[in-house]
Amino acid sequence: MFRPKFTITSKITNALMRIEAARQAVADLPMTPRVQARLRETARLLSTHYSTRIEGNRLTLEEAIRVIQKDERLPGRQRDEKEVLGYYRALDELEKLAAKKAKVTETLIQTLHALVMGGKRGKAKPTPYRDGQNVIRDSRNGAMVYLPPEAKDVPLMMGDLVKWLETKEKERLPCPLLAAIVHYQFATIHPYYDGNGRTARLLTTLVLHLGGYDLKGFFSLEEYYARDLPAYYHALAVGPSHNYYMGRAEAEITPWIEYFCVGTADAFENVRRRAKEEARSGKGDKSRILRQLDARQRMVLGLFRKSERITAAQVGKTLGLTGRTARHLCQRWAEEGFFVVVDPSKKARKYGLNATLERTK
Repeated sequence: MFRPKFTITSKITNALMRIEAARQAVADLPMTPRVQARLRETARLLSTHYSTRIEGNRLTLEEAIRVIQKDERLPGRQRDEKEVLGYYRALDELEKLAAKKAKVTETLIQTLHALVMGGKRGKAKPTPYRDGQNVIRDSRNGAMVYLPPEAKDVPLMMGDLVKWLETKEKERLPCPLLAAIVHYQFATIHPYYDGNGRTARLLTTLVLHLGGYDLKGFFSLEEYYARDLPAYYHALAVGPSHNYYMGRAEAEITPWIEYFCVGTADAFENVRRRAKEEARSGKGDKSRILRQLDARQRMVLGLFRKSERITAAQVGKTLGLTGRTARHLCQRWAEEGFFVVVDPSKKARKYGLNATLERTK
């Protein structure tokens, strides 16, 4: 069974206190749903850009935003576009899983990986683990950086990681520590030929969300990692050897946990500052219906920033739904009071925002 070795240092304790303070401060800030939707979308775009950039993606932040939001295509950048769209879709799925309080399983992790690698929403099949060895080399000189476990050991190790997480959740180990250790161990196992780093970062974020450390979806840890990549890789590279079987499994991972917790505290405090600035310029969110919006409704709120009226086709494109499913969803939302029908035409039916929500703009 996986048993990580670490010590709770004063540095970790201090970082955990900062995380809790920022978490509570953001939870108490009054914000309109439109402000929340904007902050959440900004975080998702930053996470997508920086996580793919860590792996060598060549798109700038502005280009990534155009690919995601405007469906633009850039000559000669098909692979970069696919990576960006895959990560963004995986973040969308992550939010839905967190909203459902999904249990972290191997199948869930494999499905996230499938999305990262370009799978379509609702159609991504869990990706099998690698069936051979995967060597991580320095892209500059080709030198070996890390030799992961053999393929035959991967299924057992991934099963152990999932069981360990379930056990420690019940034992109430602080959630940021859980997330740090899961990130480290997934990167250590390296269960795939490609997409390991992106999947590790997504899994880390999912663990934080499920543990109540989602900060309303406003944070991006990926930005922290990308700011100083050598520090990120150095923190992960513990143990006396680049070979997994020569000390990595028994390594003391306190330095990595310190790095992770300090970074999470920094990211959370940045969110607190940005959210506080946004809250000052907005109105208080006091309506019960605003606080109970689900993940899909929060995504659709962004459409009303560009237009007072939207169609089922726009909703379908935003959520990745078929035309029929989108129409049924819009009809249900109108019946529930989230939408109002402003044009009843069957061929071009348009919806507006509920008056309660509209007054909070």
